[in-house]
Amino acid sequence: MSQPLIELRKLCKRFGSESSGGILAVDGLTFSVSAGEVLGFLGPNGAGKSTTMKMVTGFLPPTSGQAVVCGHDVVESPLKVKERVGYLPEGAPLYSDMTPEAFLGFVADCRRLKGDARKRAIERAVGRTNLGGVMRQPIDTLSKGFKRRVGLAQAIMHEPDVLILDEPTDGLDPNQKHEVRGLIREMASQANKAIVLSTHILEEVEAVCTRVVVIAQGRIVADTTPLEMLAKSRYHNAVSLALSPPPGTMVFDELRRLPGVRDVEDGGSVRSGGGSAGGVGGAVQVRCTVIPSTGRSVAAEISNLVKARGWQVDHMRVESGRLDDVFRELTGGREGEGPKDRTHDRATEGVQ
Repeated sequence: MSQPLIELRKLCKRFGSESSGGILAVDGLTFSVSAGEVLGFLGPNGAGKSTTMKMVTGFLPPTSGQAVVCGHDVVESPLKVKERVGYLPEGAPLYSDMTPEAFLGFVADCRRLKGDARKRAIERAVGRTNLGGVMRQPIDTLSKGFKRRVGLAQAIMHEPDVLILDEPTDGLDPNQKHEVRGLIREMASQANKAIVLSTHILEEVEAVCTRVVVIAQGRIVADTTPLEMLAKSRYHNAVSLALSPPPGTMVFDELRRLPGVRDVEDGGSVRSGGGSAGGVGGAVQVRCTVIPSTGRSVAAEISNLVKARGWQVDHMRVESGRLDDVFRELTGGREGEGPKDRTHDRATEGVQ
């Protein structure tokens, strides 16, 4: 197995001294990221995500522990690390009085790109981020979405081995988010690259990530895959239903009696002609979500019940799970706080 492109070993960051009540923002993180992986780095606000990424990129020194990128220690060889890393910080800080053309040229010079290589690198980054129409506008006049795309362009210009993105789609419209996710997938397909993606948009994790690390209070609370994380959701294999039963039918009671059903959540009722169930005329459509016992699949039982009763089904869908549901459970459901007694069996060991 090849050497990981990112290795964190008991990485810590404290702001202020311990004796004066300083804040321990990152508390002994140990994990690695290999080439070909797209790591979703998740946690509530204040969990230590941005601080960790600043240490990995060499913009913030660790208090203790070690961060190694492409075989180089970020403290001992900061310039060698920065040569191999592309970094989009939170907020994408830019020189607002520059144009994207001037800014990307400045970044290319900082990256020591010259001649045709410089020109091709800028053109490639501009094309990938669709900045062609705004290259000569002052950055200060651009929308938040376009500013984010300028920041992304500078991060990928030199084809880095490690790409670290802090909220890359923040401020982008749905079409632009789709484009950025496609770009991440394209770069991830290059087996020699590792990508770390921090985001609060959990659908983004499902769309592009191969692995997920969740932190709370500066510590790892989960290291898993998106599919494994979805499987832990109470909604994994849940069935969403919209049906129109005969008047007086106790739908929820009948569904709850099925083997393997833990609960039925009421999704509200409407009349087929529009309006609430309290209106006049039209059949009543009942909406609900059937929650299975852990690991069970109840779709067949529900389908058999519906057929046996002759209920009209307008909609039936089996859910894969909900990441936000698992995320809240892992992190305690509160900003910057994690579960007090929860540990994770991979929190203090290297990732295989």
